[in-house]
Amino acid sequence: MAETSTTSSTLPVVQQPPAYGNMITILSIDGGGVRGLVPSVILAVLESQLQELDGEEARLADYFDVIAGTSTGGLIATMLAAPNENKRPLYAAKDIKPFYLEHSPKIFPQKSGLFKWTRTLVGNLAGPKYDGKYLHGLLRDILGEKRLHDTITNVVIPTFDIKRLQPTIFSSYEIKNSPNLDVKLSDICISTSAAPTYLPAHYFTNLDINGNIREFDLIDGGVAANNPALVAISQVTKQIYNKNPDFFPIKPMDYGRFLVISIGCGSAKMERKYTAPMAAKWGIMSWLIHDGSVPLVDVFNQASADMVDFHISVVFQALHSEDRYLRIQDDELAGTESSVDVSTKENMDKLVQTGEELLKKPVARVNLDTGLTEPVENGGTNEDALKRFAKLLSLEKRHRDEKSASTKN
Repeated sequence: MAETSTTSSTLPVVQQPPAYGNMITILSIDGGGVRGLVPSVILAVLESQLQELDGEEARLADYFDVIAGTSTGGLIATMLAAPNENKRPLYAAKDIKPFYLEHSPKIFPQKSGLFKWTRTLVGNLAGPKYDGKYLHGLLRDILGEKRLHDTITNVVIPTFDIKRLQPTIFSSYEIKNSPNLDVKLSDICISTSAAPTYLPAHYFTNLDINGNIREFDLIDGGVAANNPALVAISQVTKQIYNKNPDFFPIKPMDYGRFLVISIGCGSAKMERKYTAPMAAKWGIMSWLIHDGSVPLVDVFNQASADMVDFHISVVFQALHSEDRYLRIQDDELAGTESSVDVSTKENMDKLVQTGEELLKKPVARVNLDTGLTEPVENGGTNEDALKRFAKLLSLEKRHRDEKSASTKN
């Protein structure tokens, strides 16, 4: 198992609320299975830049009011926000990549041999592609009895309740009014990662502090929000509307106060591997299995992710706050790189390389007329943008700390 981060100090870092600052800071991570390696590279660079500014003990959870994640992004969000024995983040961002490289081959064991595709097809017809036992055991071992209320900063992790046919959002903000949502972090991670056809749905019950029992019948949050950035913004907006003192005097529609970094896991959009003439001939089986991928899942996940990006881009550009929204995504994955479960060393190395190359690519933004993502003129590279955002985050944290100290004095 990859080692978790430690800190030389036993004192937790106290994060001051947005009421002491100028911004509301949100980090969002898409779903994508083993492609979580892509954001792992991006996040490590962002955290290292914060450490250059504020010291080696700096962690992402110290700077973001909310860390949101879906599916593999939900796992990463939990790793960044769950506490260790010193009440500091369980994992540093640099630890996430080694974690994926070590455990992905055991979560998604690869079949081999002459009849590999036949066995895969028969297995998929009988049940999910993977039994999830290794992943479930790993998460329970790492996260133990830690619950949603234990996280160092607020987290927002979408799942979907297949019995109620509606999303279930595990949000740190909601547990005060809905204590039955204060479940074990391991159950949240297992649920948001339960991608249809890949991993089994997750059923569990939770006994809350009032003695009430709630049942959960959950699958992958990507069904509802593969890009959870808008869910996170909505959760904050709801708190402002409900007059949560942590956000006073911010107004519900004051989107100009938001700083949002949204990181994708990459997609095969530019590969254009599906066409209408091809899909016109598909029945149920072809929509579920085609050339080693699941077209139905690919379509739903990409559609929801792009709609969120487009919506946020419209709002931020309309308010002339586009420089406070950074979306880092690579739409040029091809072949096995675009799969969620190909955990061979060769493919994982390619994904790491994709993340590294993505840092050198120009900052891109949705063209509101065409709907296409285009490079921003004079926007620099994604790495340049991360450096700029790191400075903003550092200044915001210092401002909050100073204002809090002066208030107490």
